[in-house]
Amino acid sequence: MRRLSLIFNWRTIVLALVSAGTTSLCIHYQITASFPMTIVVAAIVFPIAFSINSAYERRETALAHYASLKTDGRSIYYASRDWLAVSNPQSLQQLRTLLRSVLEHTVALLTDQRDKLERNEEHVYDDFSALSHYIRTEQRDSGMAATEVSRVNNFFNSMMGAFEGLKHIYQYRTPRTLKTFSSLFIIIIPPLYGPHFANLALDHSLGYGLQYTMPILFAVLLSSLANIQSQLENPFDQYGEDDLTFNVEKFIDSLKTNT
Repeated sequence: MRRLSLIFNWRTIVLALVSAGTTSLCIHYQITASFPMTIVVAAIVFPIAFSINSAYERRETALAHYASLKTDGRSIYYASRDWLAVSNPQSLQQLRTLLRSVLEHTVALLTDQRDKLERNEEHVYDDFSALSHYIRTEQRDSGMAATEVSRVNNFFNSMMGAFEGLKHIYQYRTPRTLKTFSSLFIIIIPPLYGPHFANLALDHSLGYGLQYTMPILFAVLLSSLANIQSQLENPFDQYGEDDLTFNVEKFIDSLKTNT
């Protein structure tokens, strides 16, 4: 039921009722016309389809960055556990705490309001700074080979790159002008096509409510496409069904299990 509510909302209902009402008035007053459907494709369907595709690609890229963030963190942990002559349990606990902090602050940044970006960003950079210090003191200074430390630094750099990728996806969404353009025409076109649907109803002598099928379906389809695009717009807000699922504690627990 919740999934349907994400696609069909109050705007869908209002737009369908307005579209049906306009058609009813046009039928009553014999106001008919034949409008080309290419206007709908050019003004609404194409921009929304482009936006949905763009939003989906951003979601997939975000998934890849989040996976990279965890993969590189796990690689740093395994290096600290397995590449030193003697593994230090306290050092590993410290590293787990650092990795948890990086992930939790990253999640906090991605799920918080954008006006709090700088504050949340500062927390993440502080965590990365502490992690960099850990690599120097707990790995390099503890006897890890220089080539292996270099590989760990590559993991660290990749981890920071993944965070920056997530942050930029969070900051930049679908072009606002394109979204405004399609949203405007979604509201305008269904009622304006009342004469067109009235013409179809009168030409085919539709009755028993069938004359309102096309205007309602027309409005529902366009509005639903816009709602789908809105749900995919932000893959981090934990509102849509297709949002990223964050599982920081599960990730940290898996490190403990494999220790």
